[in-house]
Amino acid sequence: MSFLKRDEELTLLKTIYQAKRVFISGHTGFKGSWLALWLAESGADVIGYSLDPPTDPNNFQATELQDKITHIRGDVCDLNCLLEAFRRYQPEFVFHLAAQPIVRLSYNEPKMTFDTNVGGTVNIFEAVRLNPSVKVLVNITSDKCYENKEWVWGYRENDPMGGHDPYSASKGCAELVFNAYLNSFFSSSATKKRSVGTASARAGNVIGGGDWGVDRLVPDCIRALHRGQTIGIRNPHAIRPWQHVLEPLYGYLQLGAALRHDPQRYSGAWNFGSSNSSHLTVGEMADRLIQYWGNGSWKDLSDPQAPHEATLLKLNCDKAHAELNWRGVLTIDECLLMTADWYKEFYSGSRMKNMYQFCVSQIRKYEETLASRR
Repeated sequence: MSFLKRDEELTLLKTIYQAKRVFISGHTGFKGSWLALWLAESGADVIGYSLDPPTDPNNFQATELQDKITHIRGDVCDLNCLLEAFRRYQPEFVFHLAAQPIVRLSYNEPKMTFDTNVGGTVNIFEAVRLNPSVKVLVNITSDKCYENKEWVWGYRENDPMGGHDPYSASKGCAELVFNAYLNSFFSSSATKKRSVGTASARAGNVIGGGDWGVDRLVPDCIRALHRGQTIGIRNPHAIRPWQHVLEPLYGYLQLGAALRHDPQRYSGAWNFGSSNSSHLTVGEMADRLIQYWGNGSWKDLSDPQAPHEATLLKLNCDKAHAELNWRGVLTIDECLLMTADWYKEFYSGSRMKNMYQFCVSQIRKYEETLASRR
């Protein structure tokens, strides 16, 4: 069972990070910006380290997050720059999210993908190894790290790593790096001098406001809907595990708290996937998003010669359910409604809109849902 009682979870999470220095790599990205915002609102001293936002527009700039946290422009592939940031700020918690996250881009830029996703992860782990201030490291990765056999049941944390494409392979390689550093440097059995709570957190396809990534279903849909264009869908029959971005982020925060409480018990790999009811085809997702947007249509752009992308990949989250008391609480329709509402607010044209506070309001509503359904 989790060391957190259900009625204490949210209160403890708000206090455990309060006034603590938290280092986030990739804070200008979609998931990273939401995590940085949530931690800042919890009273954490957030240090963000990342390249410029990958798209324009983006959630980082839409929320003016740079005014709420310490923003460092840096590349995880630059070890010296990374080490200097750790030396200067001496973080207690580290969440590593910086990555090249696009499967199709990895076919065009395989070296950059491996350099960032494998070499960058090595650099983060080196910075942690060399800085005794760090007590917790949460390595945020992907469900695509698993050797995907396209089977109908979910992958467990101890299933083999793999990857058909450069992106998935890079994530599988990064998991080997994680295990090597955990067993060689961060576990109590590896050294008597220091134990760092170290975990790898794997999630599936996340959706939510503020994502304008390329080759991602919801951003592609929103761009077309906002312009009054027909949405082009590449793989309408592919099944994806959808979840709102706040669901896995809450799992990461729970995991970080657990690692600080008992690093030996909670170190290792963890899945934070969606429920079976949230596994829809790409075409079904587009239909529902159009419904919540209010109008629109899509067309099939399937190309049999296109690079390989997985058609089915599920995660088994029994470990997180049993040990952290974590599970997704939002229905797929609630996820899509929250997502559509965010983009409607952003595109409303109101000069008074404050996307930072709108994100905070969605976080608070999610916390209320957690309290009522768990």
